[in-house]
Amino acid sequence: MVATESKSKTVHVLRGGQVTIPIEFRRELGLDEASLVEFRLTNGMLTLQPVETTPKGSEWLHDVYEAFEPVRREIREKGMTEEEVDALINEAFQDVRAELYGNRES
Repeated sequence: MVATESKSKTVHVLRGGQVTIPIEFRRELGLDEASLVEFRLTNGMLTLQPVETTPKGSEWLHDVYEAFEPVRREIREKGMTEEEVDALINEAFQDVRAELYGNRES
């Protein structure tokens, strides 16, 4: 449950505008790595609020998405664009097709 008393904490703004939500605030709000938050800027005051989500899609698809988290993390760390990732995926598909079906395009 969220407490009603006001609390504050000063944190540094990191590269790319990132900030870390203090652990005691995350715990109180029930936030984890999979949580979504909504930022709101009103009269010069920035607030954030947890966003309740309902799972969409299949559990299988969620499991596949989670299995690729290390790959997504590596892509973010390397600063690759979506186009670069798409090109690498297409190249991998072409390699597999060539291995399975010879050199013909499918």
